Amino acid sequence: MNKENKTVAVLGASSKPDRYSYQCVELLLQHGYNVVPVTPAKQQICGIEPTSDLSSISDKVDTLTMYVNPKRSSDMEEDILNLNPKRIIFNPGSENSDLEEKCIAQGIRIENACTLVLLNTEQF
Repeated sequence: MNKENKTVAVLGASSKPDRYSYQCVELLLQHGYNVVPVTPAKQQICGIEPTSDLSSISDKVDTLTMYVNPKRSSDMEEDILNLNPKRIIFNPGSENSDLEEKCIAQGIRIENACTLVLLNTEQF
């Protein structure tokens, strides 16, 4: 499968260029991925209209990359598990061991890593 056919959801995407979640959206687009920014904010991110929540994503998500703290991801646990991506990347500061265990039990691959580093080193 080509990168163009792979969908990556960015949970906690920001419209502020100095934020890592914005840089992640930008870099994923540069690498040719189909990107779904997820945030309750209504501002476009890198020219893309964000979706307000995970439950409104209709595409099959290959990777969910997390830019929210553990409290927020715990509050969204049901939507994350229902999204059922192939892989979840917990970026630094987003690690959530309880959620990680539930994802692994459901067959979702987990990585504690920095999406920006993975992309820049061709390990994504």
